[in-house]
Amino acid sequence: MTEFSIYLQLGYQHITDINGYDHILFVIALCAIYRISDWRRILILVTAFTIGHSVTLALAALNVIDYSTELIEFLIPVTIIITCISNLFHKSSTSVLVPEHFSPVRYFLALGFGLIHGMGFSNYLRSLLGKDQNIIQQLLAFNVGLEFGQILIVAITMILSFLMLSVFHVKKHTWNLILSSFVAGVAFKLMTEKWFF
Repeated sequence: MTEFSIYLQLGYQHITDINGYDHILFVIALCAIYRISDWRRILILVTAFTIGHSVTLALAALNVIDYSTELIEFLIPVTIIITCISNLFHKSSTSVLVPEHFSPVRYFLALGFGLIHGMGFSNYLRSLLGKDQNIIQQLLAFNVGLEFGQILIVAITMILSFLMLSVFHVKKHTWNLILSSFVAGVAFKLMTEKWFF
């Protein structure tokens, strides 16, 4: 197995690891207001998050930026809660033929929150790299692995939403409230465990 594939697998395992469920919760919160038919908007949203966390993952792993690990661990659940609260105020379209309302603010939030999550990813990556000075290939592989894992989480969330909306006929707004409230509740518990102040 090549070094690239090892780090790719480590990135994938890191984001899909149930013990690191904070990042899973954030991706679910990002997707909660959408249906499978909104896949283009989901793609743009997830890309914004990817850009954000790729930037700070690289900068932190290369020791260009320094930050408080405790503060980042506290801020990650805060980003989840803010995303869920914005979901609760989202007015879902009632027709499956009408796409969800486009809000550029959501994309800027995903980008900004991605910066915070990237610093969270970098803690794990730095512990793997140790004193290795030539980390560009490992960084790229790890980030690609993260993206594969993220795509899997999005796919599972969208399939679950499809089943709830199309098979069990749950109203879109009701499903958004259920999913966002559940994720916010778990994130709030996580936030109180990581209390920074």
